[in-house]
Amino acid sequence: MLTFVEEISIGKQDTLDLHQIEVFSMPLDKYTFGQTVKTISEKDIKNFQGQSLADLLQQRTGLFLRQYGPGMLASLTMRGTSAGHNAVFWNGLPINSPSLGQSDFSILPVGGFDQATLHYGSGGALYGTDAIGGAVHLSNKLQFDKGHQVKINTVFGSFGRWNQSAAYAFSDHKFSSRSRIYRNHAKNNFKYTNLAKIGTPIENQNHARVEQWGVMQDLAWKISDKNLISSSIWWNLTERQIQPVMGSNDRDKQEDDNLRVVLDYFHFGSGKVWNLKTGMVRDHLEFNQSTNRTAQYFLSGDLDWDLGSKWNSKSGVRFTYIEGNLSTYAATDTRLELYQSTNFFPTESISLSLNLRQLVYEGNFAPFTPSLGGEWTVLKNENHQLQLNTTISRSFKVPTLNDRFWVPGGNLDLNPEKSLSGELGLKHDFKKGDFTGSNQVTYYHMSVDNWIIWLPNGSFWSPSNIRKVKNSGLEYFLEANQKLGLWTVGVQGNYAWNQAINQTNINDNDRAKGKQLPYTPEHKIQFKASVEKGRVETYVNHHWVGERFIGTDNTTKLSPFGIWDSGVNYDFELFGKLKGGFGVQINNVLNTDYQVLRLRAMPGRNYQININITL
Repeated sequence: MLTFVEEISIGKQDTLDLHQIEVFSMPLDKYTFGQTVKTISEKDIKNFQGQSLADLLQQRTGLFLRQYGPGMLASLTMRGTSAGHNAVFWNGLPINSPSLGQSDFSILPVGGFDQATLHYGSGGALYGTDAIGGAVHLSNKLQFDKGHQVKINTVFGSFGRWNQSAAYAFSDHKFSSRSRIYRNHAKNNFKYTNLAKIGTPIENQNHARVEQWGVMQDLAWKISDKNLISSSIWWNLTERQIQPVMGSNDRDKQEDDNLRVVLDYFHFGSGKVWNLKTGMVRDHLEFNQSTNRTAQYFLSGDLDWDLGSKWNSKSGVRFTYIEGNLSTYAATDTRLELYQSTNFFPTESISLSLNLRQLVYEGNFAPFTPSLGGEWTVLKNENHQLQLNTTISRSFKVPTLNDRFWVPGGNLDLNPEKSLSGELGLKHDFKKGDFTGSNQVTYYHMSVDNWIIWLPNGSFWSPSNIRKVKNSGLEYFLEANQKLGLWTVGVQGNYAWNQAINQTNINDNDRAKGKQLPYTPEHKIQFKASVEKGRVETYVNHHWVGERFIGTDNTTKLSPFGIWDSGVNYDFELFGKLKGGFGVQINNVLNTDYQVLRLRAMPGRNYQININITL
């Protein structure tokens, strides 16, 4: 999405200059004062080409993903919430499954997007349903006036990994286009210790093959100096042999066929931007002989404008129509939501954001969802900037199609899940000479009510608004770089402390009250150290996951585990036109035997080689 006027204000002190001539999305953090928004580095996006978003987030952030094996189902938990409490967007379209209420991060290949941004914490007022624990935004970026460009990438490694991708792009002053195609393959025939057999023998995983294909097309057209049309299409097909639990001989198979289309029209006026967006998300999941199809159709419009030097505002409306054709039912759902965001800058050091949203689904009102946040720059000089952040917000999750319509057991009387949360943070940026550093710490507290769980109801299971959960914790982010002549030494780290405590017992025999939610680690640490000189970078990375309880009564648990990775990357340039990179990555260097989920085998030491060429 592009700006063509002389300049458009997008925040307190930020402007977009026409001379950059690039397609851009309105910044996600424009109306998020007081909240935590982090963008995955371009370097990590590049190094994880051919791998899944699940692998990238597990290894490079403080977030925890429940992985059922390499390439298998991977669901995200943010701030101790469940997989369905995290909204996922692609170019502004929500792509969570309307039937399951979540996304599988293992079938989102890193090569399918250019940028990944993480919004930690409650975002319902900004994004709508599902964003109780946070939100993940994936987006594509295009540029103008770049001429012809070809990119080729190949990745191969242990356990039959072999991935290829190719892209062709062309752009001039008025038109920008990029076409991409990829194929990812892994046998996943790694050795593992079978804890379910007597003597715990070493065996080969023999039913975990993954095949993935995808095609993407991005287009943008400058109709005039003030009008732009852009579109993106993403088709992704994944075929998997479902890795069985240890001791099982299951031979399940699954196919995921996903098609996503988005079309944007922008009109740029004096100090304002009009945006009309329409799109479709179609998901086709086939598990063994069971077929489930869903489709979502979107139409939205909003106006983002400046009201003098102290006010920004955005007003909008979004309509969603959902169709579900699943193995036990067929259903439709319509949703209409109105939203309003406002920024106010009372002084040079204080910034405030107020966000409001109301969603109506099938005639039912979701909880009214406001958020209020602020940032106060306590100290700012040549070397230091100290900033205090705080926000309070509500969020919600509309019951899924399965929750309401599954036969038998669906419950049409379910209420939306709702949350109330607050957070307080402190960020310190430091710069002196050739050293730059940033520290950020945030404490949050959240209460989630009407939590939906499925319980036995005679001969079948049925969902009810039973649980109430209190989530609290601490997040810490670190980034620092020191230049030493021709060398650059860098460190980057994350720490997450998450307590997700159940507040209810579902019956007299239940012992879950006061206990940590299953498979929700209280601690996770990630740390990366790198050394660069010229075109060469070497690094080591470590992520450590604390113990996870298997059941709601917390009587059994999985041991903590820590994984070390290392790698080296080299960028080259030949004849002034041919550019590329070569990288070698060794994962699980110490060959640690571990499980993310109980009896789900994970690979030991393995390598990966990445080669990319740009013409």
